[in-house]
Amino acid sequence: MLETTIRNKLAQQDILLMTHIVIGYPDLETSFEVVRTMVEAGVDLMELQIPFSEPMADGPVILKANQEALATGITVDQCFDFAEKVAATFDIPFLFMTYYNILFKYGVGAFAERMAKVGLCGAIVPDLPPEEADDYLSAMSKYGMAPIFIYAPNTSEARMRQIAEHGKGFIYCMARKGVTGLQTDFSGQLGTHLARCRASTQLPLALGFGVRDRADVEFIKGKADIAVVGSQAIRILDEGGVPAVNAFIASLR
Repeated sequence: MLETTIRNKLAQQDILLMTHIVIGYPDLETSFEVVRTMVEAGVDLMELQIPFSEPMADGPVILKANQEALATGITVDQCFDFAEKVAATFDIPFLFMTYYNILFKYGVGAFAERMAKVGLCGAIVPDLPPEEADDYLSAMSKYGMAPIFIYAPNTSEARMRQIAEHGKGFIYCMARKGVTGLQTDFSGQLGTHLARCRASTQLPLALGFGVRDRADVEFIKGKADIAVVGSQAIRILDEGGVPAVNAFIASLR
């Protein structure tokens, strides 16, 4: 189980690091090398985004990566093949991140079944709320996959508890409202938000949306269990290539 793996890792270190890549950006070969260098630099788990034409939770950096990956002709089947390759090669948990239309068109049950077959641990589907997710939750449970749900800063305590009843693995906490990749104020207000999140669930907490450097990771320690780095890693890849990604990830440790 994903939660067990996370808790075992947390017994050895005070915060975990999760990164995010867009499969096929800038191409499949580079995507694989990015995964390799991230794992070698100490990443604990990783979300693999299946490119989608309207990634509503994502800001300009990840949006551009989605668009360029789609322009190369990347397919969902290729994303599954990629996930199978990295899951067999590297000994960390991998999750899919994508939008519900992908699952709906593929077939929710078939999607969850294939996730299990290729060695994934779960999925983040940000545009699917729990009250509309019966088929998804049933399929994920059947195949032992963790459905990861999201807390936003304006989520009420009552709704947090409701979401936690359906989530497994961990809860993804947004550091702020809006889309990925924008500037986040790592301050006391964010600490208050994370305290609310912690009080609402027994699951580990991951914090994303704006984590850019070691100072941000240090702020998160003791407040959440996993620091999530997405847009900044893609910026670093664009600016300096795969070697720069290695140095960046190592700097977060």
